[in-house]
Formats: sequence, structure tokens, C-alpha cells
Amino acid sequence: MTTRYDVAGTQGMFETGSDEQVLANKLGITAVADMDEAELVLLQKLYESVLADSLPMSRLTMAHIRTWHRRWLGNLYAWAGQARTVNMSKGGFPFAPAAQIPRLLTEFEHECLSRYTPCAGYDMTQLIEAIAVTHVEFILIHPFREGNGRISRLLADVMAAQAGEGPLDYSSWESNRNDYILAVQEGLARNYEPMKSWVECALEGE
Repeated sequence: MTTRYDVAGTQGMFETGSDEQVLANKLGITAVADMDEAELVLLQKLYESVLADSLPMSRLTMAHIRTWHRRWLGNLYAWAGQARTVNMSKGGFPFAPAAQIPRLLTEFEHECLSRYTPCAGYDMTQLIEAIAVTHVEFILIHPFREGNGRISRLLADVMAAQAGEGPLDYSSWESNRNDYILAVQEGLARNYEPMKSWVECALEGE
């Protein structure tokens, strides 16, 4: 049976009765649809809090991102806000080894967050580069056990808001999923041009 991710280790535990489809959680949820709904409701609340009530206009840090992850999933998972401790792959593509995540997050904070944020005063070209590079590097690290894609989009939306732009429209990414994934993978060679194109589409709502 295929599961959403291939994992091993303590964070790879599944909820009893879920047929290895739902991660072990605090609420005993066993149905995928119920977990998806719970995560979505909590994510909407996080977005309202971060973007509407307390938008950070300062330089972003991993402390911000860990806090967002914990506030989003803390009522569901014991490991919310904590770095991933298991190796993961998706669609045959391996993310960064778990043992390397602490070092990689230190580099990510220095080379991406410190370099590109805050985004206030950026023109569109600068904003596109900032979001594209940061998004690709975050996804390649995949620092959390679950929710990396959604947290990476929140990060992109916060960066856009700092520059006075609205949230990104990710519909083009969803409808061209394979091409989006290829753009992320190009980041392994430090080629961010494909992702810049997808970020530009998302910022323009195309």
C-alpha cells in the first residue's frame, strides 16, 4: 500500500485504525478527509492571525517559521514546530537527510531569510527573486514532518505582504504540478529561473 510519504523512525507512526493513512495525532483522527479538514481550518486561522493581525515587518527567522508551524499543527501533532527527525521522499525524490536539517536550517536562515527579508521596498523583480530562492531552498530542506508546502506558501505570502503585494495565487502551481516540481528540483543546481516564472505567475494571478 502506498502512503503519502515514505518514512522511517519515531515520526513515522500512524494513527491506529487509519490503515497507515493518517499520522499519529492528539485527537485520534483516523480518516484522511477528517484530518485534511482539521488542518485546513487551523491553517485558515493561522493565515488570519499572521497576515491580518500580526504581519511581521522585520527580518524573518526560523523562529517565526517554527512558531507558525506550532500554532498551526500544535493541537494535532506532538512534533509541531520541531525539525524533522526522519528521512523522507515523495514521488521518488528524496528531501534533505534528517541528520543534515539543523545545519541546513542555519544556512537557510543566513542565506535566504537574512538576505532577502524584510521585503519592504522591493520592486517586482526583487520580490520574485526573493520568494523563488527562499521557496525552493525551504522545500528542498523540507524541515518538518508534515505541512512544509503550506508553510512555505505562508512564508511567500508574508514576504509578498511585506512588499505591499497581495497573497499569491497558487492555482497555476496546482494545475501544472509536475512542472512546478521540476522547477523546485532545478534548485539543486542553484538554478532558480524556472521557479521565478512560477512566482511571477502567482503574483500576477495568472
